Amino acid sequence: MSADSREELDVIPIAKPVIGPEEEAAVLEVLRSGFLSLGPRVPEFERLFAEHIGATCASAVSSGTTALHLAMRAVGVTDGTEVITSPFTFVASANAAVYERAKPVFADIDPVTLNLDPEAARAAITDRTAAIEPVHIFGYPADLPAFEAMGLPIVEDAAEGLGAQHYDGPMVGARGNPAIFGFYPNKQLATGEGGMLTMGDPDMKVMVDSERNQGRAPNMDWLDHDRLGFNYRLSDIACAVGIAQMGRLDAMLAARAQVAAWYYEALADLEQERGLQLPCRDGARHEGDKRGWFVFTIQVPRDGPTRDDVINALRSQGVSAKPYLPAVHLMSYYQDTFGYREGQFPITEDIASRSLALPFFPQMTQSQVERVATTLTTILT
Repeated sequence: MSADSREELDVIPIAKPVIGPEEEAAVLEVLRSGFLSLGPRVPEFERLFAEHIGATCASAVSSGTTALHLAMRAVGVTDGTEVITSPFTFVASANAAVYERAKPVFADIDPVTLNLDPEAARAAITDRTAAIEPVHIFGYPADLPAFEAMGLPIVEDAAEGLGAQHYDGPMVGARGNPAIFGFYPNKQLATGEGGMLTMGDPDMKVMVDSERNQGRAPNMDWLDHDRLGFNYRLSDIACAVGIAQMGRLDAMLAARAQVAAWYYEALADLEQERGLQLPCRDGARHEGDKRGWFVFTIQVPRDGPTRDDVINALRSQGVSAKPYLPAVHLMSYYQDTFGYREGQFPITEDIASRSLALPFFPQMTQSQVERVATTLTTILT
């Protein structure tokens, strides 16, 4: 059997982290050092990450979700306040506000970028609004200049936005607002679990670093704590993996961009002839916006097989695919707790019903992309 034939029989995964000998060696070094937590890899990872995107400072934490929680606390989200955010996102974006007993107030999205629409967000502001939480969905930069002009605290959910750049210059996460990143295995940089909070205020970092470590101040004995805190620490093992990943981050981002370019080429006919919607190109709203490629999502045509039928057909042919993303306001918890109902955010609901993620990872080959495109063409035509 030829290599090509074997590839045709293999399942193409939805995502795959890049892990090599550098990560293995880094982990072994930590294990042998005896510093498994609260060791030197944590500040080193923070420094490298902040320098890479141009942020003033950064704090490593146990996940993107815990970074969001700490960011909400840092900007003053608390009981009875409101946080305006997108309903087209991973549920953690909304959950982080609820952790502080605040209400997530959803506003509809831009149909092109799929990010929170600034005008919809502006219309949702009340005297209880404590923060606006734009999400850099699928790695496309949200319109931060428009949100910053509203004069409210901002928490950026950049869990999917590593490598993205705003049209006015800064990298996503480098504007000074608290911005969070996630390092789950499907992300641009993977530590297994883990996250990072970047910010422009060193005093905020002091507070975040204390709260991630049970409320302990840097100069305090471990049995004394001067504020409420959490166990949101990231281990030296995970940070060592992150440091190794930083060494190849630019190459991994470039590889992701290459895979996306292959997809655009392979799916061009379906886009033109069947109305398949592909991710918006760089500069879709503002010239200079640049995506940090996280996932390649498509929206199936309204006049063909349903999104779920397409996913099932792809899977039957060995092509992994999944819904990406459901509408948060229609999840049972948010309907039952906050009274959200179908019909409130029509753009989100339409896109969520037709959107799916195709296989996408740095090691993906052009022949695998072409196989996905050929399979999809057979299903949709």
